[in-house]
Amino acid sequence: MDTVETLALPLPELAGVTHRYVRVRGVRLHIAEAGQGEPVVLLHGFPQHWYGWRRIIPLLSGSYRLICVDQRGFGWSDAPRTGYDTDSRVADVLALLDAMDLAQVRLIGHDWGAWTGFHVCLRAPDRIRRYLALNMLHPWPSHRRLMPQSWRFWYTALLEQPLLGRWLLRRRPGFTSFLMRRGVVDRAVWEPDVMAGFVRSSQEPERARAGETLHRAFALRDIARLVSGRYGRLRLITPTVILGGERDFMLPPGVLTPAPRYADDLRIEIVPDCGHYLHEERPELVAATARRLFAGGIRSAGEPPRRGVA
Repeated sequence: MDTVETLALPLPELAGVTHRYVRVRGVRLHIAEAGQGEPVVLLHGFPQHWYGWRRIIPLLSGSYRLICVDQRGFGWSDAPRTGYDTDSRVADVLALLDAMDLAQVRLIGHDWGAWTGFHVCLRAPDRIRRYLALNMLHPWPSHRRLMPQSWRFWYTALLEQPLLGRWLLRRRPGFTSFLMRRGVVDRAVWEPDVMAGFVRSSQEPERARAGETLHRAFALRDIARLVSGRYGRLRLITPTVILGGERDFMLPPGVLTPAPRYADDLRIEIVPDCGHYLHEERPELVAATARRLFAGGIRSAGEPPRRGVA
């Protein structure tokens, strides 16, 4: 049995939010819930946890039951040594839906959580009604457009290295805070105590190891699948919107291409003058897009990215 370590830091307080733990696949996941109505699952990115949705929760909890998951290794969930590959993270989400008796949900994901979200939709399309992906490309990118931008992933080459990745996260907190500051256009959106909380979380020994293992698993498995075209066997039938930032340091608009061969209903919208943390810089826009999508107000297939979203 893998050893686990639960985060010792106190839970941040947010009005209307309750907390509980759900054990799935041998791992205890922390869940922050708010609101009532149709369920919406929210999957955070790196290096955040459930509190990354603190600006979205008040905007959507009046209409939906929000289920903010700390994915394994992050926040207040257990941090086992294994299970950070995409297939395992997807299995965690589906097992969580079963454990919570949720037959079907809407889904929002950011960054790594958004990559997980795409694969949840692909593996179990009957479980996801509609999907909003923030700052993440789909599994069928244009290699011609993506390869010239590969230099942007320089920091992942450091994080995925055995021992080095966890050392950076544990011993060089300035590295993590640099990535977070680099990820926004308006750095004032980062409240100092909030950023410090995310950085401290990633410094926890078992969570630093999880961050390293997450990045290495993607490099070893997902990149090979992308290059080999393995995802070309799959088709996305879940109505989906990708929101991208015009000034995203990692994924510029040019790599967010339509995929009509592989997706029935996929729309890409680019938010001007915004970076890699759309839910931090434009929470009202993210919430409004979610409402329109969840209500069925957005539908397109194979359209080019739409720019100029206010």
